[in-house]
Amino acid sequence: MKRTTLLLSALAIVGSACMNPTSDAGEGSRAVAVDASVTTRTISVISRNLYVGADVDRVIGALATPDPTDDLPALLGAIAVVQATDFPARARALAREIERQRPHVVGLQEVSRLDIDLTPLGIPAPVIHQDFLATLLQALADRGLDYRVAATVQNTTAAPLPGVSLVDFDALLYDARRADLGPVLAARQFQQNIGTVAPGVTILRGYVAAEFRVNGRRYTVLNTHLESGTAPGLGLLRAAQATELAAVLGTLSPAILLGDFNDYPGSLMHQVLSGAGFTDLWAALYPGRSGFTCCHAEDLSNPEAAFDQRIDYVWTRGIGRPSGEVVGRIGLLGARAAEKFPGPLHPLWPSDHAGLAAVVGTSE
Repeated sequence: MKRTTLLLSALAIVGSACMNPTSDAGEGSRAVAVDASVTTRTISVISRNLYVGADVDRVIGALATPDPTDDLPALLGAIAVVQATDFPARARALAREIERQRPHVVGLQEVSRLDIDLTPLGIPAPVIHQDFLATLLQALADRGLDYRVAATVQNTTAAPLPGVSLVDFDALLYDARRADLGPVLAARQFQQNIGTVAPGVTILRGYVAAEFRVNGRRYTVLNTHLESGTAPGLGLLRAAQATELAAVLGTLSPAILLGDFNDYPGSLMHQVLSGAGFTDLWAALYPGRSGFTCCHAEDLSNPEAAFDQRIDYVWTRGIGRPSGEVVGRIGLLGARAAEKFPGPLHPLWPSDHAGLAAVVGTSE
């Protein structure tokens, strides 16, 4: 039997045994398992928006208004929600996800560093110091996993008051036992961004890209977080950011794009990446199935997923059959009630987004 046939058969067995993607979030979130016997020509990835833990946009909106009386209530409300959504507990849940999936590469968005201490201002509020990346890496190490940072980029910064600081990053991780890191190709902010919106608050997005060697083959993997929102002009901004990604990657192949792209299938952003030769993996493998990934309630308390948007993607180029047809499986993480776990006030989801776990293969 030819290698191509063996690969396709093995991937079909893995997919049918371990997941059944449908438009229903519950069934679509079944785990993607990677059988060691079929990894010779496959690479496995996860894309995960970690979620800062509260609606930061509401706080930024309050800061951006000329009314100073709404700033502190919005900030204190967000602090309470951050406590309730308990990132250290969520990091342990995310580490369990990664342990089950064992992806070669992980793309992370909304990797926050949060420092809040209002005591110098005489304001009674919880003191919070959270480094999402360090916390997740420790949770992975506690499970005996050796995931390392390939690259990070610093994006949005918010320091609206003394003692309040939020810094946002994107990051690429890789399994050091099963993947080798090659050159880091990019770790930068987009040329076009919103910029400063309030004193001390600058909204920026960026991307990280690196080369990895997995099972004897080189892959370029890029992780990003495009601008969010529905205000006029933001769709054009996302399209411009996607155009920059396509230019950075040029003709590199095989290549995988991971991230929170904050736009819907068929949008200008989607058209830009499709036009650059990238395949929307979910749409290619499961046409007609929604694959919604967003969003849970702000405090992650909703008992069941009620997603209504597909804004997180895995894109591939140069992976699959010589004809261009993709080969693999993709599924949702954090979309079934069974994936919730105890939190300080109520059961929690690992994030406000579903994650995407994918296994893609090549017949070359």
